[in-house]
Amino acid sequence: MFVPCDRGGGSAASDFKGFTLLVPAVSVGNVGQLAVDLVISTLDMTKVGYFYTDCLVPMVGNNPYATAEENSTELSINAEVYSLPSKKLVVLQIRSPFIKNKYRPFCETLLSWVKSSRCARVVVLSSSHAYQRDDEQLLGTPLRYLLTPDLEKAVGGLMQELNWKEMEKVAAYPGVNDTDKVLHIPGGGITKLLFTESCSKGIQMAVLLKFCSEGDNIPDAFVLVNYLNEWLQLVKSEVNTSSQWKIPSSWRLLFGNGLPPALF
Repeated sequence: MFVPCDRGGGSAASDFKGFTLLVPAVSVGNVGQLAVDLVISTLDMTKVGYFYTDCLVPMVGNNPYATAEENSTELSINAEVYSLPSKKLVVLQIRSPFIKNKYRPFCETLLSWVKSSRCARVVVLSSSHAYQRDDEQLLGTPLRYLLTPDLEKAVGGLMQELNWKEMEKVAAYPGVNDTDKVLHIPGGGITKLLFTESCSKGIQMAVLLKFCSEGDNIPDAFVLVNYLNEWLQLVKSEVNTSSQWKIPSSWRLLFGNGLPPALF
C-alpha cells in the first residue's frame, strides 16, 4: 500500500482526488516503464512516497533521475510514487518483475489504493509481443488502446477524433471457431487482469500499448509516450518528437555501462 515520504507533506500526499494515475505494466521490452521514466524526468516530478508490496522482487538502487552529484546517492526501490499537482498527475513507477502468482494480489491492492486515494482515472502503459499479432493487427499503426465502460463514456469520442485504433479481440480458438472473440495481450503482464478487474469494479481506466519485440526498446518508449501525449498533452508541442522528452541519467546504464562511482 502507499507509504508517503517526508517531502510529500504527510497525509496530503495520500489524497489524489481528481488526479490521473499513470502506471506501467511490466511487459515485453519494459516499454511502459521506460515511457514512465521519460514522463517523470521531463516533468521533474516530485517523489511523494512508496508503494509497499510483497508482490514485486525486492530491489534498491541509486536515484534514477539524478541531476547532480548531490542527489545521485538518494536511494530508490522497486515501486515509487511521484506527483505533479499542477497537472493533476500522479505516477507509480515499477522497477522490478512480479513474483510468481502475485499478479492478482497486486492488482487488488493497486485498485484498492486507486479508490481510497480518489484518483479520477488510471492510465496503464503497456506492450505486447509483435510476433503474436493476428492478420488484422498487422495492418496500420502498432499502437492500440482500451477503455473501460466508465471511461468510454467520458473520452470515447476524443479517441475517435484522434483516429486511435482500439485493441482488437481475437478468436479464442483460431481455425476451429472464429466467432468467439477474446481479449488477448501476450507479453502484457498484468495488463489484461488490471483492465478486466477495473471494468468489473467501475474504475475509469485506459490502456495504451505498443506491439514490439525485445531488444533496444528506447525507440518504442518514445513512440508510446508521444501516443500518451496526444491525449493528455503533458508536454506542449505541435509535433510529437523524441527531443521534447528529457532522458533520465539512469539510461546511460541500460546496455552494460560501468557502475556509477557513487555506489561505492
